[in-house]
Amino acid sequence: MNAAVQPRSAGSLPAGSGDSPPLRFARALADAWTITLRDLAHWTRRPGTVVVGWVFPVMIVLIFGGLFGGAISVPGGGDYFEFLMPGMFTMTMLFGLETTMMAVTTDASRGVTDRFRSLPMSSSAVVLGRCAADMLNSVVGLAVMMVTGLLLDWSWHGGAGAAAAAVGLLLLLRFALLWIGIFIGLASGGPETVSAVQILVWPAGFLSNIFVDAGTMPAWLGAIAEWNPLSATASATRELFANPGMGADSWVEQNAVLMAVVWPVLITAVFLPLSARTFRRLKA
Repeated sequence: MNAAVQPRSAGSLPAGSGDSPPLRFARALADAWTITLRDLAHWTRRPGTVVVGWVFPVMIVLIFGGLFGGAISVPGGGDYFEFLMPGMFTMTMLFGLETTMMAVTTDASRGVTDRFRSLPMSSSAVVLGRCAADMLNSVVGLAVMMVTGLLLDWSWHGGAGAAAAAVGLLLLLRFALLWIGIFIGLASGGPETVSAVQILVWPAGFLSNIFVDAGTMPAWLGAIAEWNPLSATASATRELFANPGMGADSWVEQNAVLMAVVWPVLITAVFLPLSARTFRRLKA
């Protein structure tokens, strides 16, 4: 293992069976932070990979906004670029899923996870640390996208509170998607399986209202796109940023902010326990 994760000293943080729940929780957080620092240290060793991950969504914005934007109409009128940017913020939250899956399964296949198990640390720290590191990465990636949008004349037209709420919904979606990535990474047989699953990321992103209005699709396909969790967050952020394209006639579009909360909560409620259980079973 090329990461600087050191066993703790006997008197510092080992979890004993007689520890109180608050003490065990504090020690689990300390362990998770150690794993987070280990994952962040990889940024300095592979800066190119990290920077490409931040810049790639910018390229997609330039392609769709510059090449295709003039041919795509926005429901209710308005500038396509302002319609596109909230969707691309949402898409950016999805793109990092592939990195999470690959990092988790690579650690498991190379024996890094086994090394973690040999240390006197909380069993939840590995997945929590991975989640925290990827959330920090997502914050930077979202900041890069928002600065890019501002440089290209995108802006929000609501108040600062509404804009902050939109950012919060984007990060809530990212938090939920992370647990899908962690679960797949733990449950997969190796990097080859993860590579096959990665193919599904793009269809999940395109089968939504991120790039075009779902109302322009065939009725059955549009219904699927409207109920895509990504569509809920994209519509909610358009509403909060007061950008064009929000407020379609369907129930899910009319309640986009509600669904942008409900979907991530449901996803987290399913995949967080699955991730924890899968990690425990890896010990067997």
